[in-house]
Amino acid sequence: MFLLIGGGFAAFLYQKLDSTVDRINEGTGLSEERQNKKTISEKKPVSVLLLGIDRREGEQGRSDSIIVMTLNPNTDRSAMLSIPRDTKTEIVGRDMQDKVNHAYAFGGAEMATASVEKLLGIPIDYVAEVDMKGFKDAVDLFGGVEVNNAFAFTSDGHSFTTGPVRLTGDQALAYSRMRYEDPNGDFGRQERQRQVISAIVNKGVDEISIAKFNNMLEVLGNNAKTNITFQELRTLSMEYMPAFKNQDVLRLEGSGGKEGDGIYYWRPDSTSLADIRGYLNELMEQ
Repeated sequence: MFLLIGGGFAAFLYQKLDSTVDRINEGTGLSEERQNKKTISEKKPVSVLLLGIDRREGEQGRSDSIIVMTLNPNTDRSAMLSIPRDTKTEIVGRDMQDKVNHAYAFGGAEMATASVEKLLGIPIDYVAEVDMKGFKDAVDLFGGVEVNNAFAFTSDGHSFTTGPVRLTGDQALAYSRMRYEDPNGDFGRQERQRQVISAIVNKGVDEISIAKFNNMLEVLGNNAKTNITFQELRTLSMEYMPAFKNQDVLRLEGSGGKEGDGIYYWRPDSTSLADIRGYLNELMEQ
């Protein structure tokens, strides 16, 4: 979705793009109500849940990355919030408290969306999920990306030096997923994810070509799911771009630790959560 918004649309690719988006609209597992949202077409403030899915063959998978993006085309403002995957919250539909990333494992995008709505106190209009292969392929599609690494570390067999680092798809995945060696924990991981996403978007804007655009569609078609339609993507690319470029990065404060069951959970600070809820609700107002 980021690449499509950043890269724009070519009229002669309309039919191919339309069919590809139809394909990624299928099999989302969302209810009919969520599958037929009209928020974008009505040019209202919109919220999108972005899920990075880690799954093995034959598994439902878990949402390794959970990002909420809100855009208001009337005020030309937007915000991005990364939710730590270990956040303890109510899992809607399971009548239990658990890690927020387990919601996808239990009930797919529908349960993940409902649980994030409950946590943040705002409606989630759209969902876009991509698996790890799609993430790697997107990076490799543009010949790798460059990021500025804050400190040296090793992850999944890859070593990353301090300063500018060029990443392949495999390296980008290892770079963006590391958190245990990071003094900022999951917050450091979230920042690296945003670095890679921004680098991919910038590549998409600066280096898009017919061949790369077609390849990008194949990457999305095989590794992504969303309830955003083709017409809505076109509206996003035109009517919501000023808001997309005027973006605040939000941070939910909290602390983590093992509880009585011996499992590590991260609990949001109540004041920080209330502030985030208030900010997002104000941003979503017309």
